[in-house]
Amino acid sequence: MMKIAIAGATGRMGKILIETVLKTPDAQLVGALEHAASEYLGQDAGAFLGQTTGIIISDNIAQVLEGAEYLIDFTRPEGTMAHLEVAKKTGTKMIIGTTGLTAEQIDSLKIASQSLAIIFAPNMSIGVNATFKLLEIAAKMLNQGYDIEVIEAHHRHKVDAPSGTALRMGEVIADALGEKLADVAVYAREGHTGERRAGSIGFATIRGGDIVGDHTVLFAGEGERIEISHKSSSRQSYAEGALRAARFLQTQSSGLYDMQDVLGLRQ
Repeated sequence: MMKIAIAGATGRMGKILIETVLKTPDAQLVGALEHAASEYLGQDAGAFLGQTTGIIISDNIAQVLEGAEYLIDFTRPEGTMAHLEVAKKTGTKMIIGTTGLTAEQIDSLKIASQSLAIIFAPNMSIGVNATFKLLEIAAKMLNQGYDIEVIEAHHRHKVDAPSGTALRMGEVIADALGEKLADVAVYAREGHTGERRAGSIGFATIRGGDIVGDHTVLFAGEGERIEISHKSSSRQSYAEGALRAARFLQTQSSGLYDMQDVLGLRQ
């Protein structure tokens, strides 16, 4: 039985994670974290489902993690870093889906992973991670004569752009082409931009409504174009992926992994 705590317990993703853990036979909800100003502190974590779980929503990170083997964290960078500092002391393995982390914060994950098992993935969906593999294959085949654009759309509340998933798609493609994304990415176009720079990877961002997450990579050649797309209609796929990631960590004592490791897609 995996003893799991959920960070950001009353957010959109947190609620789905709690519901998923509660109905998963090999998982047990043992903690629910929220920030100190949350109006939900002290309430039962299953109240939104009309259930009494006995797990009280708390802002005491150390107390929650002390009894948890795993923390699933889809919060904000500052929250994830605070949780990481405590997890290093309690030995709580982390499954992190937080996006918008800086290079310095990612370095902190790498350092912590020397003694702590961590999965860090901008998207936990099994389908998205299968898409990453398809993009790697396509980029290697379409490495000449094709312009590449990454187009993503999310709900109006998303605070970072491009999305972590879109950036990871760009990284996968750049790696397949033997490039670094930082050297070839184009994130904004306005005014008289001139012709497209050969070998660049463009990004376009859409924000609106309640779009869960749509991603399309366009390979545009002369006389044809190839589109590889993934569209999310529910956050449930992220929750299922997070539980699969926790199962993967059952046999890991340290190290920094992603969903390609979890799915056995790493070459």
